Amino acid sequence: MAGIYAHKKGKSGSTHPVRTTPPSWVRYSDEEIKKIVVKLNKEGMAPSVIGTRLRDQYGVPDVKQITGKSITLILKENEAAPAYPEDLFSLMRRAVKIRKHMVNAPKDNHSLKGLRNAEMKILRLVKYYKRTGVLEPTWTYDPDTAAIIVSGGR
Repeated sequence: MAGIYAHKKGKSGSTHPVRTTPPSWVRYSDEEIKKIVVKLNKEGMAPSVIGTRLRDQYGVPDVKQITGKSITLILKENEAAPAYPEDLFSLMRRAVKIRKHMVNAPKDNHSLKGLRNAEMKILRLVKYYKRTGVLEPTWTYDPDTAAIIVSGGR
């Protein structure tokens, strides 16, 4: 997203090594990893936090490489997936926080710009998720509804 606002080329991200088989040093089977993912989700962790926890504490470099499925797909199969995608939910949470701040400081133009940017990102993501079928076609972003969704948690 660097090119949209800053007119720069952005950072280059790291890439995973090209492998077709899971590493031999991972001591967990794919069924054990799936059970761990579901257990960590029941503790209230988001999919990205689950991936970090698996990497740092369990020594699993990449869940998809070992199980053949992403963390979100594993959670969907076990009917434990979050109602909204994690990136959309965090952007809605940010927009709700900025809106609360704008009630107390209506002349804070820097925060107003941040709110506009966050809501534009939300609208782009909603359009993408509708196109891919993650969100239903009638779903629309509304700040009041977003506040209710965020206050209810996942």
